[in-house]
Amino acid sequence: MHDSVPVEIWTDGACSGNPGPGGWAALLRWGTHELELSGSEPLTTNNRMELRAAIEALSALRGNHPVALYTDSRYLRDGVMHWMPDWKRRGWRTAAGKAVRNPDLWQELDERIRHHTVEWHWVRGHEGISYNERVDRLARAAISQARGDAR
Repeated sequence: MHDSVPVEIWTDGACSGNPGPGGWAALLRWGTHELELSGSEPLTTNNRMELRAAIEALSALRGNHPVALYTDSRYLRDGVMHWMPDWKRRGWRTAAGKAVRNPDLWQELDERIRHHTVEWHWVRGHEGISYNERVDRLARAAISQARGDAR
């Protein structure tokens, strides 16, 4: 993939229990190409999996790319677009002075975002949007890996 090629990314995270075994997935699309990514963790939260999906997707890109990233997680989208600048200014603390939850992943995501121009799009989950449904299925399949299911 050459620098400046536009990339469309669809991400999702899922958890069985919260906390519990979790999975994340991302679909990267550019030109006529597609790349599916997914992974799991044995004990995590849904929000951590949503963040991990975006981090892994952006980490898979080489060079600088304009990115349209689609997520059904308001936590992820609102965090990046509305809360993160203030958190950074306050040393990763909320307006109430409390430590931000998942600071390790927010900081890692912040680092990945710096290398690309990212447009963040929220989509309603479970509404039949094909790429959103696809990453949801991949994330849920990854939960089986986290549990050690023999499916």
